[in-house]
Amino acid sequence: MKAWICTAFGEEPHLIDQDDPVAAPNQVVLKVAACGVNFADSLILKGTYQKRPTGAFSPGFEVSGTVIDVGSDVTGLMVGDRVMAMPDWGGFATKIAVDAARVIPLPDDVGFNAAAAFQIAYGTSWFGLKYRASVAPGELVLVHGAAGGVGLTAVECAKLLGATVIATAGGAAKCQIARDHGADAVIDYKSENIRDRVREIAADLGHPAGVDVVYDPVGGDVFDHSLRCVAPGARLLLIGFASGTVPQIPANILLVKNVSAMGFYFGAYLDQNPDIARTGMAELVAMLASGQITPMISREFALPHAMDALAAIADRSATGKLVIRCQDF
Repeated sequence: MKAWICTAFGEEPHLIDQDDPVAAPNQVVLKVAACGVNFADSLILKGTYQKRPTGAFSPGFEVSGTVIDVGSDVTGLMVGDRVMAMPDWGGFATKIAVDAARVIPLPDDVGFNAAAAFQIAYGTSWFGLKYRASVAPGELVLVHGAAGGVGLTAVECAKLLGATVIATAGGAAKCQIARDHGADAVIDYKSENIRDRVREIAADLGHPAGVDVVYDPVGGDVFDHSLRCVAPGARLLLIGFASGTVPQIPANILLVKNVSAMGFYFGAYLDQNPDIARTGMAELVAMLASGQITPMISREFALPHAMDALAAIADRSATGKLVIRCQDF
C-alpha cells in the first residue's frame, strides 16, 4: 500500500510504500476509494489538533471504500461491503485498518466520493445545529464561512431544520455559492461590516433583537462581531478557529444577554453520545441516499497530489469539499 506519512509534527509528509494493514480484533481493513479533505488535516500535521498521534501517521479523517479484511469479533460487516468510515487519522492512503464501530455500510446508490466528502462536514453541522444548539423552526441562524466545507453544510442543515439563514462569505463568488445552497441573506465580509449588516438584515426578517444561533468555524474578529448582534438567549456554536485566532470571550456580555457560548468537537461528541451518534448518522445517511443533501465536491485530487488539496484549504481558495482519489492514480 501507499500512504502519505508524517514522521514528526511540523514536517512535510511524504508518499511512501507501507506494509499492508491486517485487521486486529474488532477492526476491518478497507481498500480506500476516496478520502475527504478537512482543515483539521493541516492541524494534525502541525501537532495542533485535539488528538495527537504518537509515531509516524497519515492525515485523513473520513474515507469510503470496500472491506477487504475482517477481524475476529466483528459482526455485521463482510469482505466486499461498500462502506464509509471516520478513523482517528490515516485516510490519505490506499488501505486502512479501522475500528468496526466507526464503519457504516453505504446504500447502493451512494457513490464513494459523496460518502468521503459527507461525513465530517455534514456530521458537524447536523449534530451541532440539531443536537447541540437545538435549532428550532423559525429561528434565525447566522453561518460564518458559508462557502467552505463545513459552513456550506451548515446553511443546508439549518434550512432542513426550518431556520432562516444569514450567511457570511468572502467575495461575490463565494456569496453566490451560499445563496445557491439556500441562504436567505448573504453578507460579503470583505466589503461589509458583519455586525451592522446582521442587525439590519435581522430587523428586515422580523428578528429585531438579533440572531438566535451563530455557527462559527472561523473565530477571531468574526466571533466578536457575532457576540454583538445576537438576541437575548442566543447560542453561539464554536466549531473551530480557521482565522488562527481563538477568541477571548467577554463573560459580561454572556451574562447580560443570557447568551450561551458552546463548543462542539464532532469526534468527541460521537464518542460521548453513542446513542445520539447512531440516530444522527442514520438520519444523515437517509438524507444522503434520498438526495435531500448532496455534498458539493469542487475538486478531486489523485493521491500523489494530496498536498495540493491541503494547500487549497490553507489559502482559502477551496469552496465546498475537496476529495482525494486513493485508487487508480
